[in-house]
Amino acid sequence: MNHRQRAVGQVVPRKEDYRLLTGGGRYVSDLQLPRMRHVAFLRSPHGHARLTSVDASGARRMAGVTAAFTGDQPEFATVSLRALSALPTYVETEQPVLARNKTRFAGEPVAAVVAENRYLAEDALERIDVDYEPLPATVTAWLPPREPVHEQAPDNVLLERTFDTGEVPQALADAHLVVDRELITNRHAGNPMECRAGVALWDGERLTFWSGTQVPHLVRNILADLLRLPEGNIQVIAPDVGGGFGTKAVVYPEDVALCVIAQQLRGTPVKWVEDRAEHLLAATHARDHRYRVKAAFAADGELLALDADVTCNVGAYSVYPWTAGIEPLMAGGLLSGPYRLQHYRCTVRGVTTNTSPSGPYRGVARPASVFAMESVLDEAARQLGMSSLDIRRRNLITPTEIPYRMPSRLVDDSGWYGECLEKAVDLIGHDDFRAEQQRRRTSGENPIGLGLACYNELTGLGRAASAGPRMPFRTGHDACTVRVNPDGRVTVFSGVTSQGQGLETTVAQVVADAVGVPYEDVEVRIGDTDESLWGFGAFSSRQAVIGGGAAHRAGRAVREKILCLAAGVYESDADHLSVEGGEILAAGVDKPLGTLAELARVAYLESNRLPEGIEPGLDATRFYDPVRGAFAAGAQAAVVEVDRGTGQLNILKWVCVEDAGTVINPQVVEGQIAGSIAQGLGGALYEHLVYDEAGNLSTGTLMDYLMPTSAEVPDLVIEHLSKPADNPLGVRGVGEGGTLGPNAVLAGALTDAIGATVTHLPLTPASVWEALQ
Repeated sequence: MNHRQRAVGQVVPRKEDYRLLTGGGRYVSDLQLPRMRHVAFLRSPHGHARLTSVDASGARRMAGVTAAFTGDQPEFATVSLRALSALPTYVETEQPVLARNKTRFAGEPVAAVVAENRYLAEDALERIDVDYEPLPATVTAWLPPREPVHEQAPDNVLLERTFDTGEVPQALADAHLVVDRELITNRHAGNPMECRAGVALWDGERLTFWSGTQVPHLVRNILADLLRLPEGNIQVIAPDVGGGFGTKAVVYPEDVALCVIAQQLRGTPVKWVEDRAEHLLAATHARDHRYRVKAAFAADGELLALDADVTCNVGAYSVYPWTAGIEPLMAGGLLSGPYRLQHYRCTVRGVTTNTSPSGPYRGVARPASVFAMESVLDEAARQLGMSSLDIRRRNLITPTEIPYRMPSRLVDDSGWYGECLEKAVDLIGHDDFRAEQQRRRTSGENPIGLGLACYNELTGLGRAASAGPRMPFRTGHDACTVRVNPDGRVTVFSGVTSQGQGLETTVAQVVADAVGVPYEDVEVRIGDTDESLWGFGAFSSRQAVIGGGAAHRAGRAVREKILCLAAGVYESDADHLSVEGGEILAAGVDKPLGTLAELARVAYLESNRLPEGIEPGLDATRFYDPVRGAFAAGAQAAVVEVDRGTGQLNILKWVCVEDAGTVINPQVVEGQIAGSIAQGLGGALYEHLVYDEAGNLSTGTLMDYLMPTSAEVPDLVIEHLSKPADNPLGVRGVGEGGTLGPNAVLAGALTDAIGATVTHLPLTPASVWEALQ
């Protein structure tokens, strides 16, 4: 790899590059610090190799180079990431910050160089001499390994679990029809607009880490553990982040390396910004799965049993903190989807390979599992002589069955799947479509097909739902502090983080409504571990549900304090008072009694006027810690035209109907749904991370790894149900549901159009053209 080529487009740093705010509001440049230094990582060119020697002395001698580090240096040799799980079958392995002894995937960091600018750092990488002894690589999880990735797992299996409910063998034996399918989904990844990045600064006592992470408090927690520092001596700041999609919910070796390097260069800020080639090579991947499914049906289409074997390629390492179980356990837990089922057996496993580690990506496993489930239903409908619509109507969970305990023991609190489906079918124009489809078949024009998908999106994971991977923590709660300042304006310190979802807007709306002040008077501060109490961060469509719930509870608590203070100051009954638009109103009185600003002045500056029993100040901190999450029902439908000459799929119409519960901000909600559908289309049609047999990534640039643009995303018809969930705001998460449908919808539409059976993704023009032949 030519490291100079990867430096093209990097900007030589200016003074402004290191004017980053510290926790105290000071700028790094105001602290009279040395000029910021830039870090570049030397990455393994081999999928699997022993490291016999790494010599960085040539890099250290270069002018402008501050330091160079390798994995065998004491400061790195003792530091490794280790994702923990209490599952009995889980095989614990370590991920070194810089590779030691051997490299396990092409792109793994082997050494790091610190220099005056990125150009010099990249050039210095070429002066590092590394001796590799190539080893056989394993890139396909369902083939036996030629050489184990980790010696602790000779068969490469890091985790295996079987979900087993009912009498599956008997149900299969007694069934009218058994559908047997093998399906393989394509490896792809989040690819946010902004790649990973970080700046670390160690002043001898405190570590400050500016990071594009989705989980700043979790990052602080692991850094304290690895670097043996008091957690209060670490500040993690996640500023405005340009997209995350789960990719940035992982703690990476590069994150830890930056902080270790900062400790070695006391007082010098060090910065690393990942380029796109590095991101494709070394950021987490996802969705590389194989499903072997047997489904039993009665003659009327009733789903009787499901017997599945799911293998997930988890890459070279078990990612921190989610472990190798994040995809397989989610696949097994939700494979049956929103369908009624008594007899269920599903064995899932996470298999390590010589590919980039797999981690959370928007929808976590469910785009693949929904594709598997919906494909089985479509095939059963075909063999039973039913429509794909009727077989879904026959099996969907209904509101009368709620709460419904799924065969994996998750509890579904929605049940509005049938209503979503019927609304989607109506909006797609089902009957008109069938007439047009028949006309085209008669005329010989390009065929068209209709695809359907129903899904249940588990959002706002509570304590019970998150217990599956058995990590050493439960991702249930968030905290929020709401403070009315002496001028009557409100400051919110929330544990949520934002990567472009508009969380500042949403939280401000929630608090403004809860307190009774104008939206414009609310300031939301997020992403700084020194300012906010604990928040688990952004994943699993949890922030509006759990972070919003905490904000609502804190806002209501402040409102109660305001009313108690107002009752004393204005000599009224608190039950007859209200706060609206920042004014104190009394029932039956035309004019406001006063303003919140006036009361806030009393609370902070005129404590002599405080009624007896009321302390100074106007703030409250509340947690929201649900036991279970909130399921969101969804259905998607699309009409697709197949170009006989090229195999191109042209989307003529796309409909999505989701139950978001209480919609806080319609524009934000629709943006989340549209964005997730766009990513789902990318995974279904274009995106594919392909490795050769030696473990080299063949699709390492955006010339080879295709992503959808606005030209490929059709106009979307998005509609909602609003069935409030059982949480403080009645909301259901919407961040991931859109990704769950496209694989299944497009595969079903292709089958409906030309009769081809889809077993592999993505649906490229070449694969469709071959099916047409």
